[in-house]
Amino acid sequence: MIDEPPLLTIARKIERPKPKQVERFKGVQTSFICDAMGGLGALDWRIKPIGPPQLLGVALTCHCGPADILALSAAVQMCQPGDVLVVATDGFTGTAVVGDLMLGIAKNRGAAGLVTDGLIRDRIDVEGLNFPVFAMGVCPNSPSGKGPGTVGLPIVCGGRTVASGDIVIADRDGVVTVPREQIAEVLASLEKVKAAEAAMLEKVRGGLTEVGRAVELLASDRVRYIER
Repeated sequence: MIDEPPLLTIARKIERPKPKQVERFKGVQTSFICDAMGGLGALDWRIKPIGPPQLLGVALTCHCGPADILALSAAVQMCQPGDVLVVATDGFTGTAVVGDLMLGIAKNRGAAGLVTDGLIRDRIDVEGLNFPVFAMGVCPNSPSGKGPGTVGLPIVCGGRTVASGDIVIADRDGVVTVPREQIAEVLASLEKVKAAEAAMLEKVRGGLTEVGRAVELLASDRVRYIER
C-alpha cells in the first residue's frame, strides 16, 4: 500500500536576516534594487498592490497550489512580526487564495504584508485593513482547505524562486526579492546604484539633452545609415 501523503510539509527552522539588514532597504525603489542585482529580481509584472503600495519584510513562503488555502492558514499561524507571506498558487486564477479575515489575522500577528501569484477577494474590506497586499487581481470565488501544501520551503512565485528568509520589497512598480545569501553583496552594489542615479538625476534636472553612449555610437562606423 501507498501511504497517504501528509497534508502539510513544514520547514521547522527559518533563517531570517538581521533587522538592520532589512531596514537598509526601507524606502528604496524596486528598480534600484533590480539594478543592484544585474537588472533582475522582480516577480511577474502582473502582481500589483491592492491597498498600501509599499512593502518591506522577510519572506515566509507557502505553496498552496490551485484553489487551496490550507498551507497559507498554517503560514499565518507561524508568522512572526515583519514577515511577508509569499503565497504560491501556481498562478491559479479560478478562485481567490485569501480574503480579508485571514489577512486581518496576519496583520494582528504583526505580518508586514502578503504577496501572491494568485488572486484575493473581499477587496473593499482588504483595502480597509491598510495592510500591504500584492496580487494578480481579485475574484470572489472561494478556495478550499484540503491541501497538500508546504510552509517555509522554497517556492516559485510569479516566475521567481523565493526562499523563506529572503527580503521582499514592493512598490507601485512591482515586487522584488533579494536572496538572503546575497543581501550583503546587493547592499554594497545598491549604494553605487543610488549614487549613480542621484548624479544622473541632477544632470537631467539641469537640462541634459544627450543620451550618453548613444552620442558616440551614432557617430561611429558601427551604425549604418540608409537613405529612403
